Amino acid sequence: MGEVPSMQLLIDSFAEGAPIPKQYTCEGGDISPSLHWSGASDAAKSFVLIVDDPDAPSGTWVHWVQFDIPGSAHDLPEHTGAKVGVSGTNSFGKQGYGGPCPPKGHGPHRYYFRLYALKVDKLGLKPGAKREDVDRAMKPHIIAQAEYMGRYERR
Repeated sequence: MGEVPSMQLLIDSFAEGAPIPKQYTCEGGDISPSLHWSGASDAAKSFVLIVDDPDAPSGTWVHWVQFDIPGSAHDLPEHTGAKVGVSGTNSFGKQGYGGPCPPKGHGPHRYYFRLYALKVDKLGLKPGAKREDVDRAMKPHIIAQAEYMGRYERR
């Protein structure tokens, strides 16, 4: 399989690779940042967003799984949480966004926001689906993807 074409994903509130502002973390308002994307093919019928932390001591920690985001969408406004598309279950055991919350003194963690454009309208999954189920369901339908990374450290 060849390389998946890329889209561009932007987050206004912090630069790529920069610290994530406190209001988007467990130490602040724990609200989702505003996301904007471009470069998706006209064939994109839906999007999936997965936010995770590969630096968590227990293995990759999933902060947000949002799927069946309409293909007509090009952004998720700040504090969208579970209002656009369908929310899966994150590693906190909740649906919607759970902000960065690494253990104190553990150093900075990386948080990857990954957006996938799909050639199907719906994945056929119920609200609360786990990331593994979303990964499996979307894999054959991915036509483009984008990634944006921010960092956060609790002191």
